[in-house]
Order: sequence, then C-alpha cells, then structure tokens
Amino acid sequence: MIEGEFYQLGYVCDNLEEGIAQFRGRGMTHEPHIIEVDQPVNSPQGEVVNKLRLCFIWIGDVQYELIQPITDPLGIYANAPSNGAPIRFHQVCYRVKDWDDFRKRVNQQDLPVVMERDMGVDQVKFLYLDARAKFGHYLEYTWMTDASWNQTRAM
Repeated sequence: MIEGEFYQLGYVCDNLEEGIAQFRGRGMTHEPHIIEVDQPVNSPQGEVVNKLRLCFIWIGDVQYELIQPITDPLGIYANAPSNGAPIRFHQVCYRVKDWDDFRKRVNQQDLPVVMERDMGVDQVKFLYLDARAKFGHYLEYTWMTDASWNQTRAM
C-alpha cells in the first residue's frame, strides 16, 4: 500500500540541534521552528503517549521531519538503525485526500498499523504502517484539510 501525495521524509535524531545543522547551507529557506509535543496515539498495545521534540524543514516541495524522541513507549523511533550520523532515516509520508476510504483499505492490506491518531473532525489524522520488512522503513499517511495543509506548507 503506497498511495497519496508524497511530501515528507522523516528522520530520528538523538539531538535535534545536531540534526538541524545537517540541513544548514543545503537549501533551507528559513530558520526552523522546534516544537515539543505530548502525542497520544492508539496502537495494538493500547493508547500510549509519545513525547517528542520535532522540527520541520522545507526544501523545495519536500518536508524533512526531524524527530527527537524523549519518550518512545512503542519503540517505533528506536527502530531507526544507527548509521553513525546525527540523523537516521525513519519514514516516508504521504498525504491522502479521503481518509475514510483510505482507512477502509488499510484493513485489507498486509502491513500492520503500529500507531494512529485521529484528532477529530476536520483535524489532522495520521497512521504509521510497519513496512520495514518490505521497504526498510515505516510508511506514514496523513489527512488534513486544505487550510491545515497550507499552514503545514508555511512551517
């Protein structure tokens, strides 16, 4: 299951500032903004809360998400294998237009959902499929309104 509009590559960092430094001088158009989130997600093990430091960097039409896990109760971010660099590749993200239709098809394919968040009507929704055995990384899918998408593009 690979579909939707590709827009993001996700990387895990032990130190977000060191990760950001890898992008300086490489097309970054503005100073990145760091946010800290307590992110409740549903998983096969029940609801857990990921505590993360995040940074989003746009270069052209690609967003680079840098993730510094503070707490990682599912071990999803710890699964990014070390490569000796300050950043480790983790996921590819696609935006889908019709979440309900997409979500029905998720249940009919062979990649397990490892975490998911639905923030409510007209709010961002996302899920991660574990595609490591097939592609070497997670697949993330998001849905958001056009207004939210425009905000995302402005980050």
